Amino acid sequence: MHLSLRQLQIFSAIAEAGTTTAAGEAIGLSQSAVSAALNELENLLGLALFDRVGRRLVLNGHGRALLPEARALLAGMADIERRFRLGREDVAPVRWRVGASTTIGNYLLPARIADLLEINTQAHVDLVIGNTREVTTAVQRLEVDIGLIEGPNHEPGLEVAEWKDDELVIVFGERHPMAAELRHGADMAQLRQACWLLREPGSGTREAAEQALLPHLHGFSQVLQLGGTEAIKQGAVAGLGLACLSRHAVADLVALGRLQVLVTPLPPLSRRLWLVRHPGKRVPASLRQLLALPGDVFADA
Repeated sequence: MHLSLRQLQIFSAIAEAGTTTAAGEAIGLSQSAVSAALNELENLLGLALFDRVGRRLVLNGHGRALLPEARALLAGMADIERRFRLGREDVAPVRWRVGASTTIGNYLLPARIADLLEINTQAHVDLVIGNTREVTTAVQRLEVDIGLIEGPNHEPGLEVAEWKDDELVIVFGERHPMAAELRHGADMAQLRQACWLLREPGSGTREAAEQALLPHLHGFSQVLQLGGTEAIKQGAVAGLGLACLSRHAVADLVALGRLQVLVTPLPPLSRRLWLVRHPGKRVPASLRQLLALPGDVFADA
């Protein structure tokens, strides 16, 4: 007996579902067939891959070591099927699953997806939006084909490349208690005493704001934590504090006059946006086209 992709698919499904019954429902097999395949795999390897805890199967150390390799092999198989079954990639049906942190997903990618659809009407892009930590976790688990993040990657074993720079601006709303003064700019003392509207820890927007501001402010006097970029924008409109966000994210409300860009003595603020992929994932031509990747980025694709 030899190791098969079907066994790895069943192993991965059990790891996700936690029981052979639920795994069978997920991949269209009976519970007995799933159990038999797992027994064959464990016998072939000479190792138990799960601990039996009540009715649940919980990955043990051997199972945790096997899971990322199994997922990478399954992803590679899916890539091969897609490439050789569908023919020419520039006109063939293609479906990509892209993970993006909040600002990128909400403000940068929709226009790029529309451009791709004009070139290939059979293309489909599923956009999964989360904070930077959630996106890198999805890349690690092979739940997306590629990730775009606003902060550093903290997941081991992933490949990272620069994508583009993003300008940051500080904004305030007309209802801010100091709006009349802020229209003429703010000095360092006012910035240090201000209430700042920030995302949750783990967000690339939060990390970018801290990296841009803390070297100059040496700390925040007051922080109001809000759970998303849109909440921060509306909080700034409502006068709750100052916000440091991507110019792309605030362009709509600045154009409407509901937010104003604050003039400060700080140097120009920006952050780097990053691409992150699992080593088992290729980046074919249509996906490179979507992201406008230079030829030397993930060049093995």
